[in-house]
Amino acid sequence: MSRLSIVVVSYNTREATLACLRSARADDPDAELVVVDNGSVDGTVEAIRDSLPAATVIAAGENLGFARGVNRGARAAGGERILLLNPDALVLPGTLAALTGFADAHPEYRLYGGRTVRPDGELDPSSCWGEPSWWSLVCFATGLSTAFPRTRAFDPESLGSWRRDCVREVPIITGCLLLVSRSDWEALGGMDEDYFLYGEDADFSRRARAAGLRPVVVPDAVIVHEVGGSTASAGRKMCMVMAGKATDARKHRGRIGAAAAITLLQLGSALRAALERVTRRRSDTWRIVWARRRDWRPGYPRARATIFGMPVEAVAA
Repeated sequence: MSRLSIVVVSYNTREATLACLRSARADDPDAELVVVDNGSVDGTVEAIRDSLPAATVIAAGENLGFARGVNRGARAAGGERILLLNPDALVLPGTLAALTGFADAHPEYRLYGGRTVRPDGELDPSSCWGEPSWWSLVCFATGLSTAFPRTRAFDPESLGSWRRDCVREVPIITGCLLLVSRSDWEALGGMDEDYFLYGEDADFSRRARAAGLRPVVVPDAVIVHEVGGSTASAGRKMCMVMAGKATDARKHRGRIGAAAAITLLQLGSALRAALERVTRRRSDTWRIVWARRRDWRPGYPRARATIFGMPVEAVAA
């Protein structure tokens, strides 16, 4: 049995996925590579099988989303530990040794993440986040999180100005780089497949903390991450993010709490859409989110049908 299985879910990102897998293989030649391809039409499956014949490639034949994709990959993996890695990420040298070495030395944490940087070398803070709270929802609804970004007081989910450059326990490790033991993964039941894309890692981290795991950032584990590489439209991507937030509210805040949380999400969307209009910005991200609020407001799994145009019966299946 391999000590480490790296699970990647790809969707029409052939060249990025190949680069990702090669960087992981170069950093740890002994790691098992498992790729779940979500129905790509750009030749991803064939390219991986030709270039990396030792990798396990699962051609799903349809877009399973992230949660179902990683769950399928994890079931096929044989490693003692499972590492989730985004297809648009490049593993920098020494990253996998730093991550697994820290896990060996500090088994008390049990859930590990790292540090992500953008292609230009600047920090990408999305490797971890703070817990969604009523205060963070109010800050979003009133625009405070946009007016005062990366501040602990008014943008609490960003974790402030911390540059992810020291070991720190955090509420949420994101799925772009997430290490966990197979036993813990199976005990937690993997990712919640009600989620399609965005939000499932927050839910996973919440359940992990409830089970006694302590999500921690390992700063010497670094990937270069091109955020949203498999999502073409910024507006559509943000609709999916909002659907994930709505799902989180419906799952964890009760009926009345969910209604209040989703109302705050809508208010924040309306405010940002109005600002785009007034300032005549070229970006129409929030105008799209506001216009499609009925699509994301129900949360997943229904939002999978409304955002992606899939029949409701296909979602239920």
